[in-house]
Amino acid sequence: MSTAPAHAETKSPAPPPRSVLLDPAFLRLWAGTTASGLATWALPFVLGLAVLHRDLGAAGLGLVLAARTAGFLAAVTVGGVLADRHSRRAVVLWSALAAAAAAPLLAVGLGRSLVLMTFAAALAGAGQGACRPAFQALTAETVEPGQRQQANAAMTMAVRGSTLGGPTLTALLAAFLDVRTLLLGIGVLWLVAALAPGKGGAVAAATETGPGAEAGARPGSAETAKATADGTTGPSPRAGFRAEFLEGIREARRHPWFLAGLAALVAVIALGYSATSVALPLISRDRYGTEWVLAAAMTAYTVGALGGALVIARLRPRSQGWAAFAGLGAYGVAPLSLMLPVHPAVVVAAYAVAGIGIELFNVPWFTATQREVAPDKLARVSSLDFLVSYGLAPIGLALIAPAIDHFGVTPVLAACAAACFLVPAAAALVPTARHFARTAPPAARTDRSAPAVDRDEQQD
Repeated sequence: MSTAPAHAETKSPAPPPRSVLLDPAFLRLWAGTTASGLATWALPFVLGLAVLHRDLGAAGLGLVLAARTAGFLAAVTVGGVLADRHSRRAVVLWSALAAAAAAPLLAVGLGRSLVLMTFAAALAGAGQGACRPAFQALTAETVEPGQRQQANAAMTMAVRGSTLGGPTLTALLAAFLDVRTLLLGIGVLWLVAALAPGKGGAVAAATETGPGAEAGARPGSAETAKATADGTTGPSPRAGFRAEFLEGIREARRHPWFLAGLAALVAVIALGYSATSVALPLISRDRYGTEWVLAAAMTAYTVGALGGALVIARLRPRSQGWAAFAGLGAYGVAPLSLMLPVHPAVVVAAYAVAGIGIELFNVPWFTATQREVAPDKLARVSSLDFLVSYGLAPIGLALIAPAIDHFGVTPVLAACAAACFLVPAAAALVPTARHFARTAPPAARTDRSAPAVDRDEQQD
């Protein structure tokens, strides 16, 4: 009896991975990050309402906001070290709880004690600063590598959406609630940021073979490796805070693309963003005779950023780093549009382009940092990013206004626009900048969350 040969069993294609937006662990992290971003944005807006209601003077507002910035800068490096030394989830919890505790202190001090408000603002800034690098590292622990770009895009979209809709919502709430109640509401947002995220670590344990894993994947792994090499069985004594912070700097120096990106960020934030922040209100008033241009340009910037995040959630350029630096350099069109006597629509369009470009840089930048940096040093390296970005912005704002008074608006805007174009272009020439990686990613490694038909995809 003859039998027909059995057909070779065909392997069915693997089902596409579930979207990161359907992952409960990520949604909890997203809720916490969004709440912290909304609370961070809301505080200066609500304090501005306090000035309008004469509960706080203009000088007091400046002092309170300066104290918040000082608290942020003082805590961001500490938070980076602590998040690499201990549980990232615990650092998020305690830092967000500190910021939440600052809200009722602000409410109590409003109209009564500027000293108490200044202290509370510094505490809020410290909580904000300590949790930022911890959130970045917790994202790498929670989300699979192939879905991190989509996850980072979802987070930045939430923040931009809050910026776009937040003023309207706050204005509506202010019609029914007083400033003290709104301040307590900010505290509730920080409680959500503290309690919503789940415990990370499962993804990190499964993906410690990535490019940066050679330095260790969890706090203590570097010490354990050293102890093994020395022939000892117990853990080595933990290095001091300064030594661990310097270790994070050394890790950052291992990645030339990261240092180049920081330099480009400094140019765009401290020069370009600061110049447009000062010049746009002046030009809206003096050239166009209306505040409409100011409001429309800032709204266009936020809408453009939302669009950029939507695009980069799916787009995988072949040369990811070059594309990101091109997006960052696109901010130069904003000061350029303010130099010329153009129609207001051109200014609005330029700000929309700048918003698109900034997210075409931000999302790949965060994703590459999470991928390339050694996991046990990720929070410290991220803290350097926030320290430079936030720390130099006030310096730029302080210098731009005197420069405009001395040289005039047009020369200052021209210099800042040139810096926005040229510095990212120079950064793109740095070795490893093309792919935001020490080695070019293989074409076969694609982001599993992207469509299979996209021929230009690379790994995220």
